[in-house]
Amino acid sequence: MYGAIFGDIIGSYYERHCTKNFNFEIFTPQSCFTDDTVMTAAVCDAIMYNSNETIFTNYKKRALEYALRYKQYYSRYPYSGFGKMFSEWAESDIMFRQKSYGNGAAMRVVPVGYAYDSMEEVLKQARLSALYTHNNKEAINGAKAVSAAVYMARKGCSKSEIKTFTEKNFQYDLNMTVDKIRANYEFDSRTANSVPQAIVCFLESNSYEETVRNAVSLGGDSDTLACIAGGIAEAFGYEIPEYIRSRGMALLDSGIKKIINQFSEKYCIR
Repeated sequence: MYGAIFGDIIGSYYERHCTKNFNFEIFTPQSCFTDDTVMTAAVCDAIMYNSNETIFTNYKKRALEYALRYKQYYSRYPYSGFGKMFSEWAESDIMFRQKSYGNGAAMRVVPVGYAYDSMEEVLKQARLSALYTHNNKEAINGAKAVSAAVYMARKGCSKSEIKTFTEKNFQYDLNMTVDKIRANYEFDSRTANSVPQAIVCFLESNSYEETVRNAVSLGGDSDTLACIAGGIAEAFGYEIPEYIRSRGMALLDSGIKKIINQFSEKYCIR
């Protein structure tokens, strides 16, 4: 879980100051958590709200629970970098479903890959977590892909197995290399143009820090790319360096830190 959060924090500065430099400064004076972290915490909270239930059979109610948590956490942290479309949805008194194809559903879904013990349920919950804010096939596909990668990583699957499953089930081309992506990549928050790239950043790495450096140095939506890639990397077993962990924890709000700690203690023991 922390791998996603710290990835967001590390990438936060470079979302506005895009870089193609692999050796960028990990933390800057402007580094902070963003909406990626806030919404990841909201997903954690939604899952733990009914923690006594192993599988939620009332899926309509479950989708609504995710949506209510998103609105709640938005109201607590409205200035964390949310996009205009999401803000309008979160501030509305009407609980409607919007059809965004942005990567917001994928950026917050890492907890789903930890909390459930079957691929079937992981994919169902990923869809439900996206339904109210990203009721779009492309966005839901991205959320499923990320949660599946996290689930497989924590279950001990190889990178080859994760790559094969993702390509087969989500129609992603993961034969790209980080260098080739970086050469022409530009900021793009569309799911299809950011989630596969984030997964490649994990696949082509040998450590947590390398994963995050790959993601940020693409020169795109760096906080989200690093959040997704970093979340998969930690689930895979990459150790987070102590200097990243200590600085990242120091930059977290106490409320978010509490919910992430509770979730991690319950679900993230390898």
